[in-house]
Amino acid sequence: MTNIPETGRTPRVQIRLIILQILVLSLLLTLGGRLWYLQVRNGDEYADEANGNHVQRVVDPAVRGSILDARGVPLADNETRLVVSASRTELMKMKDDGDAVLTRLAEVLDMKPKDVADKVRLCDAKTPQPCWNGSPYQPIPITDEATAKQALQIRERAEDFPGITAEPTAVRRYTAPGKANTAQVLGYLSPVTDEEITESENTDSPYLRSDQVGRSGLERTYDKQLRGKAGVTAYEVDKLGRVMGKTQSDRAQPGSNIVTSIDAEVQRVAEYELNEAMKNARKEFDKNTNRNYKADAGSVVVMESKTGRVVAMASNPDYDPNAWVGGISGKDYDKLTGKGSNNPLLNRAIQAQAAPGSIFKVIPTTAAVNAGYDFNGRYPCPSSYSIGGQTFTNFESEGHGSITLGQALEVSCDTVYYRLSHDQWKKDGGNTPKKGAQDWFYKTAHQFGLGKETGIDLPNEVKGRVPDRQWKKDYWEANKDAWCKQGKKNGDYVERIAYENCLEGMKMRAGDSVNYSIGQGDTLVTPIQMATIYAALANGGTMHDPSIGKAVVSPDGKSVEEIKPKSHGKLPMNAKTRDLIDGALEGVATRGTAAWRFGGWPQDKIPMHAKTGTAEVYGKQTTSWFATYTKDFTVIMTISQGGTGSGASGPAVRKIYDAMYGLDENGKQDKKKALLPKPESSLPKIQSDGSIDPPKIKDYVPTEEEPPAEENVAAGPPATAAGRRD
Repeated sequence: MTNIPETGRTPRVQIRLIILQILVLSLLLTLGGRLWYLQVRNGDEYADEANGNHVQRVVDPAVRGSILDARGVPLADNETRLVVSASRTELMKMKDDGDAVLTRLAEVLDMKPKDVADKVRLCDAKTPQPCWNGSPYQPIPITDEATAKQALQIRERAEDFPGITAEPTAVRRYTAPGKANTAQVLGYLSPVTDEEITESENTDSPYLRSDQVGRSGLERTYDKQLRGKAGVTAYEVDKLGRVMGKTQSDRAQPGSNIVTSIDAEVQRVAEYELNEAMKNARKEFDKNTNRNYKADAGSVVVMESKTGRVVAMASNPDYDPNAWVGGISGKDYDKLTGKGSNNPLLNRAIQAQAAPGSIFKVIPTTAAVNAGYDFNGRYPCPSSYSIGGQTFTNFESEGHGSITLGQALEVSCDTVYYRLSHDQWKKDGGNTPKKGAQDWFYKTAHQFGLGKETGIDLPNEVKGRVPDRQWKKDYWEANKDAWCKQGKKNGDYVERIAYENCLEGMKMRAGDSVNYSIGQGDTLVTPIQMATIYAALANGGTMHDPSIGKAVVSPDGKSVEEIKPKSHGKLPMNAKTRDLIDGALEGVATRGTAAWRFGGWPQDKIPMHAKTGTAEVYGKQTTSWFATYTKDFTVIMTISQGGTGSGASGPAVRKIYDAMYGLDENGKQDKKKALLPKPESSLPKIQSDGSIDPPKIKDYVPTEEEPPAEENVAAGPPATAAGRRD
């Protein structure tokens, strides 16, 4: 055999083979490392993701807790209805975006196709209501008023209604027991948004896409407690959607019940009498504007004097919160928010600000005493008071001679307060205040809690306004350019005011101080603020945070978390001053400006205290205020453009008290007819199955209408006292 000699290419072949081997080995090592990373290092994570691709989760919404009155009467609860819903994600998969399906659905439901289509469109800045502001991946309710026949048609013809469901569902119900609407106090629900879901992810109460959320009132304040926890069931399915097994099952936990201090019967009376007072005011002629009073809005607060708990809170105009259940219609939304709606969603007891008029005078009275003036000293009460050529008059230009501060409260003498505030203004340096000016009248208002929230457990409370020196400066800075542009030295009234404000709007002028002293000018308060102040006068001086929630009770009634009253301080007065003011306010009800409204009242058994107020507002009719209290309750009513305090609001407040205490027109008490002769101290009992046996709501039978105001004046005390309808 002949040997073949090695050629020069053999080493190169070997090198190539070695390189190839290295490459193959490198690839194997890379693949091995990747497999290790996927299967070992991150194996659990990817396994979970793979499993998730084959898991479908079904959410079982929790039953929302009830909102109860103080005796267990449901104000908001749930009822089972047949709800027809649409899956937007399923509809979007269709060639026509589901238009044909929705048209067929509209025919079955006896609705217009456009109304059905509007229900499933998504809300954005350009889309008007009705629209869906919840998650697009959540079933969107079309109606919660489907009949059994309609639901059966949808289910039997499932092939004609892909993405449409019809099934019994627990939905919110606002019961209005005895016609006690309580709308603005309760609030309403609407679907959770994607933003809210994201924001709640790391909290102890995250939202699910199926959740309904409280948007106002108690529904919003106590949303977390009321909402409960939805149940989630996870099913393992194959690629065809067939269920292979159950991987998780969490039962829904119903929400807790909220017991409130609201008394449904008193709430009904308060709403009725407020509405009647406004209707009656519209029949009265306003001599200042030569037309009847508009009485376009009003509110009333009934509060426990010793705790600050709210027994009734009514705001007019009101609305039906059931309009929001299942998605609000375009027609209803326009009624609630349209140009001519007059804002019925507004809770005027905590969100409407107005000048308080003479019910404010308890504050400058306190300020005067704290500044060193003798409560029982003598102060002139002429019919008018002049400052720099400008004349400020008493109501109807009445004079009362030389009187005490207590008598000034009784007859509501403006000129006493004009002089006191003007004197104090001069002591503080007038237009050029001294360093360390006392500003007693403004400081005392802040000490009474004005200019800030009371702390009531309702959302969106407003602060009101105390127009002190700092506010004047800030307000001038914000408006000086507009005033200077509009103002004219010899123009009309508005132009002259703008001219003055342009030049010295930053200063606390003498006229500002005297107007402020009687609750006029730039001063703004809310009814809940004044109720808090008068309740504090009734209880000895403690200013409570007004509250409506009384207890959180678990669904089975076993766990009760009481919401105890809180306070935010004491009135800025000593016990002696409090007693003197208390006596003067009793005098208002027995011989002063409110006496003609409390004829026959059993003063020896149930001492009544009152203060009337009639606030003037430029360009509008006067605002009626009536502030009252007994040892048990405080009642404040106000009517915008309603006239005088005792004339417009007085009769309604008297009737609310009559109903609570069970008094007839002669002041005789029948406790069997009394709705609430004393505050409710106990909590309703909830059975282990969650049921409650609430008392029946008594029918409210209003007393006969009183004669017109003019006749009452003629029949009442002398004009120098109660005849003045401040």
